[in-house]
Amino acid sequence: MTDGTATPRPQGPVGATMRSFHQVLVNTAVANITSSYLWWGLTFWAYLETRSVLATSIIGGSYMLLIAVFGMIFGGLVDRMRKKAVMVLSSSITVSAYLLAGLLYLIFDVTTLVDWSRPWFWLFAGVILIGGVVEHLRNIALSTTVTLLVPADRRDRANGLVGTVQGLAFMVTSVFSGLSIGLLGMGWTVVIATAATGLALAHLLTIAIPEERIVSTAEAGAEAPKFLGLREMLPAVLVVPGLLALILFSTFNNLVGGVFLALMDPYGLTLFSVEAWGVVLGVTSTGFIIGGMLVAKFGLGKNPVRTMLLVNVGIALLGMTFAIRELWWLYALGIWVFMCLTPMAEATEQTIIQRVVPFAKQGRVFGFAASVEAAAAPVSSFLVGPLAEFVLIPYMESREGRQTFGWLLGDGEARGIALAFVGASLVMLLAVVVAFVSRPYRRLSAAYAEAVPPLSGDTTQPDDGVAGSGGDEVSSADPPVAHEPGAQAQPAQGQTEKAQDHHEPTRDQAELRRDQDEPAHDHEEPARDHDELDHIGEAGQSIRDTLR
Repeated sequence: MTDGTATPRPQGPVGATMRSFHQVLVNTAVANITSSYLWWGLTFWAYLETRSVLATSIIGGSYMLLIAVFGMIFGGLVDRMRKKAVMVLSSSITVSAYLLAGLLYLIFDVTTLVDWSRPWFWLFAGVILIGGVVEHLRNIALSTTVTLLVPADRRDRANGLVGTVQGLAFMVTSVFSGLSIGLLGMGWTVVIATAATGLALAHLLTIAIPEERIVSTAEAGAEAPKFLGLREMLPAVLVVPGLLALILFSTFNNLVGGVFLALMDPYGLTLFSVEAWGVVLGVTSTGFIIGGMLVAKFGLGKNPVRTMLLVNVGIALLGMTFAIRELWWLYALGIWVFMCLTPMAEATEQTIIQRVVPFAKQGRVFGFAASVEAAAAPVSSFLVGPLAEFVLIPYMESREGRQTFGWLLGDGEARGIALAFVGASLVMLLAVVVAFVSRPYRRLSAAYAEAVPPLSGDTTQPDDGVAGSGGDEVSSADPPVAHEPGAQAQPAQGQTEKAQDHHEPTRDQAELRRDQDEPAHDHEEPARDHDELDHIGEAGQSIRDTLR
C-alpha cells in the first residue's frame, strides 16, 4: 500500500526473501506461459476445426467451471502445505496431463479428434483443461507467497509485478499459439508445451523458498479438520467487514465477463486469420504489461477498494464501444486498453485480501474467492454461446435487427456478437454504480484502512487469528523473518512500522493481551468452534447487507 508512511528498505534476510520471490515469479511465468500456450492453442484449434461458437464456449466455460469446483480444495492445500511443495505438486500433475494428451493425439487420427459430436474430442480437450486448471493451484500459492516474502508496504507493487509477468506470458503465448497451430499443428503444440512444463518443474526444484514450518490448528490447541470445506472457509471471509461483498461483486463481474470469455475469440477470428489474430493478441497484451508496471511503480493508492470500482467503470465503458463498428483497429485498440486495466483490477483484490486476512487463512480465502468468482463465468459462457449462435447472430442478420440496432452497431458479419458485448457492458456499469453507493463498500474501505497487515515471514501463525474483525479475538502474533545461516538478525519489518505509529500495539503487547483475555486457551476450543458456527449463521445477514 502507498499510504505515505516511510519504511526502511529491507536488508539482510528480507532482501533474501525478495530474491526468492523474484525467482518464484520468473518460474511461475514460465509455467504460466506453457499452460496458456496450450490453452490458447486448444481454443484456436477447436474453433478452426469445428467452426462452432458453441464448442469453444463450452471449452471456455468448462475451464472456469473446473476452477470453481477445485478452488476451495486448492486453497485448503495451500494453507496446509509448504508453498514450494504446492507448486511442485501442481507442475507434476500438469506435465502428466499433457503427456496423456500427447498419447491421445498419437492414438486417434485427426478426423476422429476434431469431430466434436464424438467423445474423443471432449476427452482430448478435457485432459488439456485439467492440466491448465491444476496450474491454478500454483497461482493461489503465488498470491500467498507475496504475503510470505514481500514486506507489507510493497505488496500492492509486488502484485503489479505479478500482473506484468502474467501479461508477458499472455503476450508470448497468444503470438506463438496462433503461429504454432497455423504452422505446426496441434500435435507439435502439445509436444512443445509438455517439454516446457517439464523444464519449469526441474527449475522449480532448485529454488529455495524460506518458509517456517506450518503450525496447524491442532498445534494451537484444537483438532484440525481433515478437510477445509465451506464450514472452515466461510468464517475467514465473514469476519472481515465487506469482504464477502467484494467477492460477490467480483462474482457478478465474472458473470458478465463470461460473455467476453465465450465470444472474444470468435469475433477476433472473424476479423483476422488465425495467425494474424495470434499476433494481434500478442501486440495488444503489451497493455497487460504496461498496466502491471504502472501498479508496480505507483501502487494502488490509499483505498484499493475505490480503485477497483473505478477500473471496472473503465472496463464497462470500453466494452460498450470497442465493437460498435466492425473495424479491426477499433477492436485491437479496445483489447489493448482492456489489457491495461485488467492487472489493476486483479491487483486490487489480491492486495485487499493480503492485508485484511491473516497469512494462515489466506490460502482458503483466495481459494474460496476463486471458486465463487469462477462459478459465475461458466453460467454466462454456457448461456451466451447458444444465445449468440441461435438468437443474436441470426437476429442481427435479419432486416428487423439491422433496422433496430444498425444505427448503433453498423453493418458487418458479427453484429450479433457486438450486441452481446454492448448489453453485457451496460449491465456491468450499472452494477459498479450501485456498488459505489453501497454500505459494504464503506465498511470494507474502513476495514482496509484500520487493519494491521500480516508481516513478511509470518509463516508460523496459528490458524486462529483474524484481521479487521472489530471483535474481541486478537490476531496471532507475527514471528520474525527466518534468517539465513550466518546472517545477522534484523528487526522484523512490521516492528519498524509499529515503532513509527505509537497507537498500534506491538507484537509483545498483542501476545500479552491475548494471554490475559484467554487464560484457559486450551480449554476453550469448543467455544471457538461454536463461534465459527455462529459466523456461518450470520452469512445470510451479511448477504442481505451486501444487497442493501
